[in-house]
This record gives sequence, structure tokens and C-alpha cells, in this order.
Amino acid sequence: MLRVFMSTLLAAGVGLGSVSSYAAASGYDLLVGTYTAGTSEGIYRYRFDTATGQIQAKPLQVIPAENPSWLAVNHKQTRLFVANENGPGQKDPVGKVSSYAIGLDNTISLISQQPTGGDEPTHVSISTDGDFVFVSNYAVHAQGKPSLVVLAVDDDGKLGKVEQTFQHTASHIDPQRQASSHVHSVVSSPNKSHYVYASDLGADQVFIYQFTPSNEHYPLNPAAPRSVILPPGSGPRHLLFNHSGKQAYLTLEMAAQVAVFDYRAGNLVRTQLLNLADKPGQGAGGALHFSADGKFLYVSNRGTVNQIVVYAVNPDDGKLKALQRRSVDGDHPREFTLDPTGRYVLVADQKSNAIVVIERDEKTGLLGRTVQTFKQDAPSDLKFLARNH
Repeated sequence: MLRVFMSTLLAAGVGLGSVSSYAAASGYDLLVGTYTAGTSEGIYRYRFDTATGQIQAKPLQVIPAENPSWLAVNHKQTRLFVANENGPGQKDPVGKVSSYAIGLDNTISLISQQPTGGDEPTHVSISTDGDFVFVSNYAVHAQGKPSLVVLAVDDDGKLGKVEQTFQHTASHIDPQRQASSHVHSVVSSPNKSHYVYASDLGADQVFIYQFTPSNEHYPLNPAAPRSVILPPGSGPRHLLFNHSGKQAYLTLEMAAQVAVFDYRAGNLVRTQLLNLADKPGQGAGGALHFSADGKFLYVSNRGTVNQIVVYAVNPDDGKLKALQRRSVDGDHPREFTLDPTGRYVLVADQKSNAIVVIERDEKTGLLGRTVQTFKQDAPSDLKFLARNH
């Protein structure tokens, strides 16, 4: 079955874009997470046509949910985990994380939901063994309990209550944005080396934890060194390892920069720091993603800039060289993704209420014309599912 084949390759670390020729006949579904203060109702599942780069207008499914701002799909494509970015003043004031089953026809159905013990959870990731999820309680205000929390997942995809909570000390460099910790994302190390990294915008640090899956109630413990310290006031946001696992890349939201690190036995050693815009500090660093072949890195710069920056990746040392700064044709690219064929980049322009589909040259990495501007209120995250029929 295609699902089994795809799952095997994904577990081995092969991206969907590398195996698109095997699945092209079946196509793909696009999952869209949204903010629901306006007209959006939750998670949307659309059909995506890889031949034309078009999102089909009518959704295949709308899954009602409050502020499903971040989506995480497991390797087997059988489970979906969602951060419900709720907080005070919203329809649901309680920050939550949800788990869903993904059927053979990609139908999404709720399994369970749990409070995260904090406000505005912005990110959820799945442990390497699939038995835990790590949730980032960003918490706009300190009283919202900014934290990294750990929840167990049983074999049926049901979430347990919060097992562990970790809180960090803020840097206070920016008196408004860094008055408290703000955990923005949590990712696992490559090659099953059992480390977890929490990027804390309010602390100007990436905190490192050892992951011990056999210790079911205390799977995370602070590592040594305890953290990677970033420039004061830089505001780390999202971390990404490259395909080889030898380097890591980090967006610094407040400084509008991207940092490159060598990965050394759990530690991250910085080797490069680049401004995303022509002028230092212009914009706000956001998301970052590799092409399937690992030759190009794409980074979003929000704020007044609203661009995707295209970088060539040096195959020897992982360092970056800027190739292009391309407008996202909208406002506030909250997230973006490369489609599984590698021919398109889809951008979730949150504040202009659209998903913009842009052509991509697979050989040069450069972005070309806009092929579709798809209306969607407050899109926040985009994930692809392979279709099995």
C-alpha cells in the first residue's frame, strides 16, 4: 500500500518531495490550520492539484476547532496533533492540545483534547518514538504561565494529562516583548540522539533537554550545556535541522536574522549569523524549510517586509548564501511549505487572509510567478497528506 511505503520512507527521514513520483497519481490533500476569531471554523482539508498548483475551492472537510494554529502529523500519517492557541479574551480561554485520527481516506476525526496548563500554545511536536508530544505555551502575558509541557500519547492516540512542565527565565532586554519567557517551538534532534530543543523568544536562548523515552513520567531533563545563548534581544523562534543532521538553522524573530549551527553531541555551535533583509533588524524572522534535496533553505521575513528569502546551502559546511528575496504577495506569512513535488511554495498570509501559491524552479531554487491566491481567513499552518486513492 502507498501509505505503508510513504511511512517507511518518512521514518527514514526522506521528505515527501523526494518520493512524489510514486504518489503523483493519487495526489495530495492540504491541511490548513487557522485562527478562528473571524470567519474561519477550524482545520480545513483541501485537494491540491500538483499539476496546476491549484487548491481546489471546496473543502473536502472542515474540522471545527478553536484556534488550531499549529499542526503536526506523525510519520505513519495516522495521527494529527494540534496546538489550540487559546487564551484570555478568546471564545475558548483555555490553551489546549488535541489529537485526531487520520483515516485511510484522510478523513480527520477527534480522539482527545487536554489543557496545556498555559495560554496561547503556539507549537506542538511529536517525540521520535511517537509516545509523547511537546507543547510550547507561548503565553502573551507572564501570568499565562509560559512553559514547555510534555504529554504522553497512548497507542490509540489519546493524550494524557501534562506530565512535565518547564519554565525559563526571561532576558528582559526588550521590556515589553521579553518581560517573561515565551517558548515558541520545541523540536527533537536528528538521528534519534535523544535531545529536545526549546526556542524561547523571551529568554534569548534555545534550551536543551535530554530525552529518555523509557522514563515515562519524566522523559525530559535539562542537558549540559543547559542552553544555547543567542544575541541579546534577538528573540529565537523556530529551529530546523538539515537532512544530514550535521547543522541546525534558527530564525531570530526580533532581530530578523537566521543563525547557522554545527550540531556537536547535542550542543549547537554557531557558525554564521545573517540578516534576512538588506537592512539589519528589518522585519521579523518566521518560518524556515528546506527543499527536498537539501540544496536550498527558505526563510520567511514578516513585519513590514513580507518576503521569502531563498538561500543556497553549502554542501560542505552548511553555510548559507542569499539568492533571492521574493514578496509573499500578502501580509504576515505566518507559515509556508513546499509542496511534495517541489514545484510550488504555499504561503499562509495570515493578515491578508490568503494562501499564496508560488512557482519554484527545482534546479535553481528560485521562486517565480504567483499561480494562485486562495482566500482563507487567518491561515496559520499548512501540512500535506498523501492520498491513497
